[in-house]
Amino acid sequence: MIDFVKDARLWFAPQRVRDEGETPDYRFSLANERTFLAWIRTALALVGGGFAVDQFLPDLRWGVRIGMAVALLLVGMACALRAVNHWVRCERAMRRGEDLPVSRFPVLLSLGVGLVAVAMILVVLMGWTKSP
Repeated sequence: MIDFVKDARLWFAPQRVRDEGETPDYRFSLANERTFLAWIRTALALVGGGFAVDQFLPDLRWGVRIGMAVALLLVGMACALRAVNHWVRCERAMRRGEDLPVSRFPVLLSLGVGLVAVAMILVVLMGWTKSP
């Protein structure tokens, strides 16, 4: 828990990462930033998908539409938060010469997206639209 609080403080003061360890090879830092950007792109896609489900599928039943939209928006929010946290953790590990941190988040993200995909498949197959 203490590491998480310390990592969260570094979200808003990333220059303090330099207080630890030694400067790693710039190629690794840049690769870490590219990974961060890939997570942010994924988060934006999930948020956009959640918004699109809500706004462009008005014929779906309210509960189905809102359930899928909220699920996508929550997974997108978690992905964005995870992106910055993972960037800080990796940067600190590289500066300290430690192994890069492992995370269960990719599994959680995959399960979240997979569940929404299953719900969308059911909607397509069952035709859960509003009654005329």
